[in-house]
Amino acid sequence: MPEQKQEKKNTGAWGWLGSGAVLLLLKGKAIISLLKLGKIAGPLISMMVSIWAYALISPWEFAVGFVALLFVHEIGHVIAAKRIGLPVSAPLFIPFMGALITMKQQPLDARQEAYVAFGGPILGSMGAAVVFGAAYYYHSPFLYSLAYVGFFLNLINLLPIHPLDGGRIATAVTRWLWLVGLVGGLAVIIYLKSILFSIIWVMFAYDMYKKYISRRTKQQMHTVLKSFLIPIEDLQEQGYLIPGPEHKRELPYTTYSDLNRQQFVGVRWDNLDYYGTTTMPVQSLIGKVRIVQLDQMYVDARLHLKMQCEISFTVYDNDKYYEVPAAVRWRYGAAYLVLAGFLGGMMYLVHVVGNVNL
Repeated sequence: MPEQKQEKKNTGAWGWLGSGAVLLLLKGKAIISLLKLGKIAGPLISMMVSIWAYALISPWEFAVGFVALLFVHEIGHVIAAKRIGLPVSAPLFIPFMGALITMKQQPLDARQEAYVAFGGPILGSMGAAVVFGAAYYYHSPFLYSLAYVGFFLNLINLLPIHPLDGGRIATAVTRWLWLVGLVGGLAVIIYLKSILFSIIWVMFAYDMYKKYISRRTKQQMHTVLKSFLIPIEDLQEQGYLIPGPEHKRELPYTTYSDLNRQQFVGVRWDNLDYYGTTTMPVQSLIGKVRIVQLDQMYVDARLHLKMQCEISFTVYDNDKYYEVPAAVRWRYGAAYLVLAGFLGGMMYLVHVVGNVNL
């Protein structure tokens, strides 16, 4: 009888996954209708592509479960962002790289950034815990393995390295954690032997070098090219002198930001009675705006002057962004340690109970 009960529970684990697959098939028409929606189609297609990609190197059941855990993790970020009023995109899955969401509006400070970062590993840990509970009930080695991967995935994300969640949480706790991430990242690279993680670590190290070492010696100047279209037919009729293609000069400018902290640069050319605006990729300190090329072209059957301007700027690093009340730092720091300890403890528990190798 005990053997029959054990067999029944193991069979139940596969039935638990199988019922989900059947439900998807029964709801096929609903899924197809969702694909017609632009905002839903991309995430769903990327999810299916990721499942297919992971199924090439692992059983399809594991591929489905792994992508589902990634989805739960990313939904945690979405929920956290919505709670504080930050608009974000739906999760987008990238095979062998994980998943991500993009923020349509940047956080106002490090506290908001950390809050959104916490959402992923918290909900992701809950999702892995549900899988662990199912594994314990059904005595399923497969579900134990999936739960272990889920806990490990969220624990790795807590490493204080940008763009991982831990690196973003560190902005509200202490930026000294980034130094811990640099050292700890090397240990993780040796343990995982992961090329992808090595690339992430190198990019993070280089970013730290630029931010805290290179910038101390000199302020790095950047340039960006922006185009403006100036209607000139009426100007020619009025006797305005239109400059040729080799004309070079600096132009006066103004700059401002909207409530979403999108920076705009307004360019004025008084000789042609023209004023136009463009956006900057990041919050910047503008150095100068210089015309580098002029071309005449027809747009909607009317003659225009296409003006290419080179905008020189330095990135504005607002230290006030990192100003977080001490009570919040301690609270977030404690939550960070508790969450990391919980995930490490659950991985050990899975190893003991489910006999999954560490």
